[in-house]
Amino acid sequence: MTSTTPSRGRRRAPTKMERAAGKAAALQKPRVILALLLLLGLTSVMLLDGYLRSEIGNDARVRDGAAYDKVPQKILDGGPLLTFTGGTAKTQSVPKKTIVLTFDDGPTPTWTPQILKVLEDNKVEATFFMVGSMVSRYPGVVKDLVDQGNEVGIHTFTHVDLSYQGTGRLQRELKQTQLALAGAAGITTTLFRAPYSSEINAVDNYSWPVYKEIGNLGYTSVFVDTDSDDWKKPGVSKIVQWATPKNNEGAVVLMHDAGGDRSETVKALDTYIKKMKAKGYSFTTVSGAMAKLNGAPNGAGRTGTAGSGQAVEAGVGQTGAGADAGAGTGAGAGALGEQPGGTQSAPDSGSTNNSTNNSTNNSSNKVNIEQSGQQKATGSTLYEGKALIYAVAVAEWVLPLLSWLLLVVGISVMGRFGMMLILARRHYRQRNRKRGKGGKFSWGPTVTRPVTVIVPAYNEKECIANTLHSLAQNTHPIEIIVVDDGSTDGTKEIAESLGLPNVRVIRQENAGKPAALNNGVRNASYDIVVMMDGDTVFEPDAVHQLVQPFADPGIGAVAGNAKVGNRNTIIGAWQHIEYVMGFNLDRRMYDLLRCMPTIPGAIGAFRRDAILEVGGMSEDTLAEDTDITIAMHRAGWRVVYQEHARAWTEAPSSLKQLWSQRYRWSYGTMQALWKHRKSLTDKGPSGRFGRIGMPLVVIFQIITPVLAPLIDVFTVYSMISVDFWASLLAWLAVLVVQLVCAAYAFRLDREKYRYLAMLPLQQLAYRQMMYLVLIHSSVTALTGGRLRWQKLKRTGEVGTPAGVS
Repeated sequence: MTSTTPSRGRRRAPTKMERAAGKAAALQKPRVILALLLLLGLTSVMLLDGYLRSEIGNDARVRDGAAYDKVPQKILDGGPLLTFTGGTAKTQSVPKKTIVLTFDDGPTPTWTPQILKVLEDNKVEATFFMVGSMVSRYPGVVKDLVDQGNEVGIHTFTHVDLSYQGTGRLQRELKQTQLALAGAAGITTTLFRAPYSSEINAVDNYSWPVYKEIGNLGYTSVFVDTDSDDWKKPGVSKIVQWATPKNNEGAVVLMHDAGGDRSETVKALDTYIKKMKAKGYSFTTVSGAMAKLNGAPNGAGRTGTAGSGQAVEAGVGQTGAGADAGAGTGAGAGALGEQPGGTQSAPDSGSTNNSTNNSTNNSSNKVNIEQSGQQKATGSTLYEGKALIYAVAVAEWVLPLLSWLLLVVGISVMGRFGMMLILARRHYRQRNRKRGKGGKFSWGPTVTRPVTVIVPAYNEKECIANTLHSLAQNTHPIEIIVVDDGSTDGTKEIAESLGLPNVRVIRQENAGKPAALNNGVRNASYDIVVMMDGDTVFEPDAVHQLVQPFADPGIGAVAGNAKVGNRNTIIGAWQHIEYVMGFNLDRRMYDLLRCMPTIPGAIGAFRRDAILEVGGMSEDTLAEDTDITIAMHRAGWRVVYQEHARAWTEAPSSLKQLWSQRYRWSYGTMQALWKHRKSLTDKGPSGRFGRIGMPLVVIFQIITPVLAPLIDVFTVYSMISVDFWASLLAWLAVLVVQLVCAAYAFRLDREKYRYLAMLPLQQLAYRQMMYLVLIHSSVTALTGGRLRWQKLKRTGEVGTPAGVS
């Protein structure tokens, strides 16, 4: 049986606009993703920095005075070195006349290097119990410390009392600190000291299970014999006195290289070392002391490479961490619950001596006994550690920058509000003056001559009838030119069927809005041209009010007062607030400064000769209205704002449409500013706009909106990590300033205040969207993308002005 494939009809070839829309959609998605990734990256950096500074996830509880009846008495009476071999706890004490210097809470870039200098000058090594978050912030200090021959131990990542924490948090604290050490110095360690710990007899029923768990993970817990209490800043002599053990006993001595001013510690350390050496004491690290206890000759293997991860034949593995782990990797605690160290051999003095005697040939394979608690980090531990260090470095660089940028945003926002309030009030009083000095305000003789109104239209079947009916009711003599830009929905037929007087419909192939406007200008019969959008409705006296400034021969263009007609939705109300506060109040300010950046496409008027002088509406940018306005300034024409000429426009009714519109606006504005960048160095009117108008537009319409989310992000961050109520009050104070400014703008435009109830939500949601839009636009500009005029879906719900509430 033979089957045939049914024939298909030929598919219609896509139009230019459809092809452009397809390209635009293909370009937009990765740029939106990039904008979201930038916001996610910012949030991640702030969270990381907050965690490092113990501002996020911090638990400041410290246990004190708990019972200890469940702790074995032999542990409470034992020495400061606690290990677990085969699950059995064992303590050891430092040999007589031996000092193990230990420093807690570092490193710091100020005090740790000074302490290292004292140790180096006196040829002494010490053990530093480090906070992981500090290690990740100052990795260079850690590397110098290890290279000098000192030993490191873990003091948790965030200096938290582990007796209040669960197993998950404990293991995270250990692993994160191991990663920080791996990234900073290429090592891991088997030594541990708990924050807020002191002598071993202070172990209680809550901390004992923690030490058992840590010991079973392969760590040696190190307590203290003598505490210098240097954190109290008692003076050099007291620090030396309190750090000195009694009766020639050996001791683990506690000092600090962080936590405040440690100048007394630095001075006392030199004095202390010299005093104790004079008494016949020797100095070593924790591992060095344990090597002595387990039979290794003093200084055995000192010529070896620190932290090489090779077997140590000094007996430290007999009681130290990892003796029974059988891991043998030396990679450190690379995973939760993994042993922190590699296998170390039981003591064999002969082997050790033989190794020492052959140090010339085999020094690279030996371990410095005083650093034998450290292992070389390898594999994923090493790479994850380096990634952590790099991430922290980025956070340490980005956060101060963001703080400065936040200051810039704050100054910019408040400066803008101040300028708008002062200049808008002056503008209002000047333009609405009815008496007083100078008499009633007037542009000059009343303009009564006919003007041309150009209505570019592309698929405006829902709106075109309302638009033309509103023009028919106008009180000023006009001719109406509807330029149909290749509509496919019958827009031309609807316009012609209305039978309105003085209406001409011109049909052209789809070429975009600038081409449609230029076509209208060429066919205009009069010297003043009013331009509007096909979805806009004029008030009856709008044209008359709009053209009055042309009584002044120096004025080349006039911006009208665009209103949002569909304002009874959340998105509509947001845009209504933006139009009244952000656009119209701005235009009052720019008018007085003589640097108006944009004539709105919804309602604007131009001298026909001025349009032709600057080359007409350009297709170079997506913001042809901004482009021609700047061109007018550069040509020496004055551009003003006429608040009494009101038009009602249909704003986007969905977030997707709003995104598309604002993307076109913001990207087009960037294009226009770049196109006219030479005005920065021009002289005359062009230079005036370049040095006044252009910086204001860049600061207020690009930089500030891009950085404005920092206000919200820092507020949330501060509420979580610093002070909830103080941060909330600061954010509310900024909101109140905005509310006052918006209320004043509503008062000047005689708008109803009820819409201001949407302002807080607008600031929370709308500001974030505009950030993404501007990042999207910036990426498009930087990558050289080009988009065509985008058509928004219309509903035609904006009728006559009388019907708008």
